[in-house]
Amino acid sequence: MPLFLFLCVVLGGAALWWIWSRRRARAALLAQPLSDWARQVVAREVPLTRRLPLFLRERFEGKVNLFLHQVEFIGCDGLDVTDEMRLSIAAQACLLVANSDAWYRDLRTVLVYPGAFQSLRAERQGYVVTERRTVRLGESWQHGPVVLSWQHSEAGALDEGDGRNVVLHEFAHQLDGLSGQTDGAPLMARGQSFAAWRRVIVEAFERHLRQVQAGRRTVIDAYGAEGPEEFFAVSIELFFERPEALQADEPDLYAQLVALLRLDPLRWD
Repeated sequence: MPLFLFLCVVLGGAALWWIWSRRRARAALLAQPLSDWARQVVAREVPLTRRLPLFLRERFEGKVNLFLHQVEFIGCDGLDVTDEMRLSIAAQACLLVANSDAWYRDLRTVLVYPGAFQSLRAERQGYVVTERRTVRLGESWQHGPVVLSWQHSEAGALDEGDGRNVVLHEFAHQLDGLSGQTDGAPLMARGQSFAAWRRVIVEAFERHLRQVQAGRRTVIDAYGAEGPEEFFAVSIELFFERPEALQADEPDLYAQLVALLRLDPLRWD
């Protein structure tokens, strides 16, 4: 056998073995339940997870394991990221994909600050680019890290009914970005109509924008008027933490999120 052909066979075999071993390791993580200690931490730090139906818990815990294996947590400004912090953030992130085929495939790093942090943003007007520093609680980069304030991540998780959760918000952006753009149009679930999604989200966003511009109080956070991507993210927060309020205010939007995530928090105990 010529040397070149032999090398191709060897390299091809090695690549196939590598792919197979990765898939096997992933499947093992997804099938592995959390330890009793980890389960207790998640229940304490993320009370919302206590409401998960039993048929979802196995998939949810497996995805928490996969998330912790895949993602490196880096503390910033002297913060020591503990296992409890990792579990809290991972559990909140995995709520969005607990019963979905979607996955944060490109995410490798979560940066965690003790509290609110400064972010440098570039704003473009024609040929003029202006850099501006803003104080933020979280950030999500499509091909980069998620950045979080631990103070607000912890508080958002512990208060499960206020409709505000920075981790759910930033990971909604991660989910949105799987389509190639963070624009309020995530990849649809199997069998879900993109045309129906687009019609519902556009109409709901325009109603929300008109209400905010008129100075009216809105069920969906007013920050959603910043753009369709922010409207999607704040709707996700409300979907998990105040599902009855979202369903009453925007029933068609709620139904689309149920189809997208294959979850219905209104039916959870």
